[in-house]
Amino acid sequence: MKKVLVFAGILLVVFIGLTYWSASSTDKEFKTCEIKNFEDLEKVNFKEHDSVLVAPSSLYEGNILKAFMQGKNYREAWSTPVKVPIAFLDTLKGGMKIKKEGGGKQTHSLKLESKNGITYTLRSVTKDPKKLIPQVAEDLGLENIIVDGISAQHPFGAILSARLSEIAGVLHTHPTMYFIPKQEALGEYNKKYGNRLYLLEYETESKKNWTSFKNVDEIVETKDLQEIKQEKGDKVSIDRAALVKARLFDLLIGDWDRHAEQWGWVLLEKENKISAIPVAGDRDNAFFNLSGVIPSIITNENIEPLVRPFKKEIDYLPGLVYPFDRYFLLDTPEEVYVEQAEQLQASLTEKAIEEAFTVWPKQIADLDRKEISEKIKSRRDNLKEYAKAFHDIIQERGALEEPLKGSEDLEIEDSPLLKCFECK
Repeated sequence: MKKVLVFAGILLVVFIGLTYWSASSTDKEFKTCEIKNFEDLEKVNFKEHDSVLVAPSSLYEGNILKAFMQGKNYREAWSTPVKVPIAFLDTLKGGMKIKKEGGGKQTHSLKLESKNGITYTLRSVTKDPKKLIPQVAEDLGLENIIVDGISAQHPFGAILSARLSEIAGVLHTHPTMYFIPKQEALGEYNKKYGNRLYLLEYETESKKNWTSFKNVDEIVETKDLQEIKQEKGDKVSIDRAALVKARLFDLLIGDWDRHAEQWGWVLLEKENKISAIPVAGDRDNAFFNLSGVIPSIITNENIEPLVRPFKKEIDYLPGLVYPFDRYFLLDTPEEVYVEQAEQLQASLTEKAIEEAFTVWPKQIADLDRKEISEKIKSRRDNLKEYAKAFHDIIQERGALEEPLKGSEDLEIEDSPLLKCFECK
């Protein structure tokens, strides 16, 4: 027994040593993108150029030890230079003005409005995880474990998920990547937001309709939809089939981060009734490829069940069922799930999945197409089983007993609207 304890102690010491060695092998500080074809950015007149050669970030470069301890992840995709168009806010989409700075734990963002009144979001591709670092990690000198976790996100994941959404018939926000140089139009945000890589996409709330749907009153966030439901009652409903399809699509692409504040609703008016169509925003965690010794321990279903790595098979489906799902999909018949799963299987053929990768720069597709496409296909083939299990978990967990995330200040404590959207 003594020998076993000594051996276990030695293993623990080795593990701690390797952890610190791995964590100290790269920088801990936040960095923005790396411009490869210009040396002194302050001297460059970007209006004389239409594109830049840029790597999303060199922060996640690592050695064999880092790949073993903290995962291979998408390190190469982050450090690979690609050509990206340059954009200026005064001409982008006919000219845009800044409405306000957005919030978020990792993403720096600006809310923009075009001259025709459509709302957009400019979201940083490089992430700043400073707010996510717990004090204990700082005290132990292990900040890099948290910072490096961003390498599990694919810098071009949102663009691929949008193309796959188009193929699958799932509403999306049409993200496009741009390099935004320092410019007068950024005003007070010039220093923080200038000379960085961004995704420009439609906002999941807008007074103006940017979708292909007709008779759209507006596009609202989840909290606003709840308020409208409280006011108009049975005149307001959601398109459950569309939401089921969107959530099953999330399972296909491994997007585990789908809480209520990441959804918008397109309000269709017909005969004095409103039907709300879901639109998913924020695809930072699509294809979340977390591997390595340390992340594998952290993401164990008994430690952190909500952070699920993107693998060929879904390893812990209960971790992918959110209060959002229980709130909006409670009592939705199983056949709706099966039908939507079959539709996704029919649309996302082998050829369609392979074609989707043409939206990526060739250098990036060559790196990650094979692995990601194989995982999507494997999940697609098992989608009906996942769909049935997803339905069962929602039904087993039942209605909510506390407000949906983002809706804590709504006055619905004594209303059935607290428990679910269609509760009586």
